[in-house]
Amino acid sequence: MPKVETFNKELVIKQATEVFHTKSYSLTSMQDLVDATGLNRSSIYNTFGNKLDLYMECLRSYQSDAHGKIQKIMKDTKGTKATLEAIFLLNVVKSTTGTDNGCLINNCTTEMANQETGINQFLCNNQTNMIQLFQSLVAQGQKEGVFNTKQTATAYGVYLLNAFQGLKVSGILSKDHKQLESVVYTTLSVLT
Repeated sequence: MPKVETFNKELVIKQATEVFHTKSYSLTSMQDLVDATGLNRSSIYNTFGNKLDLYMECLRSYQSDAHGKIQKIMKDTKGTKATLEAIFLLNVVKSTTGTDNGCLINNCTTEMANQETGINQFLCNNQTNMIQLFQSLVAQGQKEGVFNTKQTATAYGVYLLNAFQGLKVSGILSKDHKQLESVVYTTLSVLT
């Protein structure tokens, strides 16, 4: 008879995500994961596979959470310009309240993008999706006359993704809310 899971898989993924986010993939040991989750090694291996498979689960969960926050902003915010500001300012709030280890996906990009094909594919897909998100918001803003047409929506989408990622990296070191907020407004001023 197969063994039945007696733990909350989502909670374990959140606990493992925190370890990977704090320590990085390469510095996280299986013992770190055992300690954080309270599971034994065989339970982790039987449920998630190896460390890399668990890391991928954590990345997908982190991505889903971030996507959900962006979708909520898009639903709750009126106006394209205000929506873009709110998406960027979400990072400022996160960076300046509490301890911020940066974005797990950005951290993964710098650590693992060139080392693992599956990770690279995930990161490339995430990047494409984020560019498309920003591109669609810019295109809408250009259509509304809120944003200029000096560049294509695609060019601005790539620009915004780079600025968004840079803001997350800057937020690891800077806890100055006004400074990071200024970066957001300077970045977005290019569109007007």
